[in-house]
Amino acid sequence: MYTDKTITITTYTGKHIDPMNPEVEMLDIEDIAHALPYLCRGNGHVRTFFSVGQHCINCAREAEARDLPPRMILACLIHDASECYLSDVPRPVKIRMPEYKEQENRLLDMIYEKFLGTPLTEEEKAIVKGIDDDMLWYDMTELLRQEMDRPKPELHIYLNFSWRPFADVEEEYLDLYRTYAPKVQ
Repeated sequence: MYTDKTITITTYTGKHIDPMNPEVEMLDIEDIAHALPYLCRGNGHVRTFFSVGQHCINCAREAEARDLPPRMILACLIHDASECYLSDVPRPVKIRMPEYKEQENRLLDMIYEKFLGTPLTEEEKAIVKGIDDDMLWYDMTELLRQEMDRPKPELHIYLNFSWRPFADVEEEYLDLYRTYAPKVQ
């Protein structure tokens, strides 16, 4: 294991990970669950703090409400887990950074493989992206007061955009993970 601290980040659990060349065994659900509640959606340009962790929980809860299988619920929960290591880059910036997007996809495949057993299929990616895009519609209209150029998507859950204590979001994230991980692997 290469641990040159000039090219690594130190995670919540004390691991030193090179985010550009991570080792799958270093990926830790506790690091993910802890970091995502501290990352703000919309690069912080929102009416109230709303975390990536809350967004991921909402995606997983929506997958639950749609009666999707445990693998898809867990996939929705961890779909932004790469941001724990690479940070959150807004879509308008990300689409102009092909190397970042390539690295993010590689890391996500590693995360899916570690926590789901295999990377997502194209069909599974489309399902996760659909739920993520539905949540984005609400994030944009509720948190940014921005008009969207597509119809309001129907959700099966109630969304609450209130600030929540970081530890509460972390615990709910871990509870969801602990509920569905045994049903997947």
